[in-house]
Amino acid sequence: MKKLAVVAIGGNAVNRPGEEPTAENMIKNLSETAHYLAGMLDEYDIIITHGNGPQVGNLLVQQDLAKHVIPPFPIDVNDAQTQGSLGYMIALTLENELKKRNIERQIAAIVTQIEVDKNDPAFQKPTKPVGPFYSKEEAEKLAQEKGWIMKEDAGRGYRRVVPSPIPLDIVEKEVIKMLVEKDVIVIAAGGGGIPVVKENGMFKGVEAVIDKDRASALLAKEVEADILIILTGVEKVCINYKKPDQFEVDKLTVEEAKKYLAEGQFPSGSMGPKIEAAIDFVSSTGRECIITDMAVLDKALKGETGTKIVP
Repeated sequence: MKKLAVVAIGGNAVNRPGEEPTAENMIKNLSETAHYLAGMLDEYDIIITHGNGPQVGNLLVQQDLAKHVIPPFPIDVNDAQTQGSLGYMIALTLENELKKRNIERQIAAIVTQIEVDKNDPAFQKPTKPVGPFYSKEEAEKLAQEKGWIMKEDAGRGYRRVVPSPIPLDIVEKEVIKMLVEKDVIVIAAGGGGIPVVKENGMFKGVEAVIDKDRASALLAKEVEADILIILTGVEKVCINYKKPDQFEVDKLTVEEAKKYLAEGQFPSGSMGPKIEAAIDFVSSTGRECIITDMAVLDKALKGETGTKIVP
């Protein structure tokens, strides 16, 4: 029996910093990503999760520019759109990589809804910036017209902020498990999943963004994965990042990870959610999480690099 891995791919796997966010560039980058993922398949069955922040942001900009012609969609619908487009691109590039290697496997991208609590404190305190930048005047107008919460973003203008609630349950989890049992490579929980809440026993989409690493940890627990792999832009997790006394860590216990997190070593905008997701998965299952750069994934799986979070 092969081991089952949930592999969370970061934004760099889709769009590189400073690069035009064209479909061609996304396909080119994902073709490289597919090469690394395919290298795992001798030893692992994989479920792939991915971010969608820049892509949803771009959709919101497009919709904002065309709002006089076509009304913009809410964020949950834009989440679904990017799950579909990115799921297709990941499936296409991985399929082509497998053909090169003469590997016959089915791949399925699942549009995934994730339940959150409508009383989650995050709804009272939105923190996640989305969409385009606005001037102070535009921001005040939008806050008045649409009830949006607008915040100044690092001197670059004002942006809408939305809640980032904790993921509780995956609506399509049984479908995902069934596909994995049938030897299908699954792409799921893209962009943290589409946030839905239950009202009177019925689901309803909400304007929020679920952290994709948290959603990946939840999915890994639900499918009883043997390992959670979080791919990011650095080879190893660093302590005192970008300071003169920076050092890389090969291994962190859950307790050490919690201690460093409490000390503020891992900012909420970068490594923080990855460490939180690792702690969640490892402490719940007693299994391991690896955080590393995609380009050294094969070495990390052999224990030669990357940072392991262990019980």
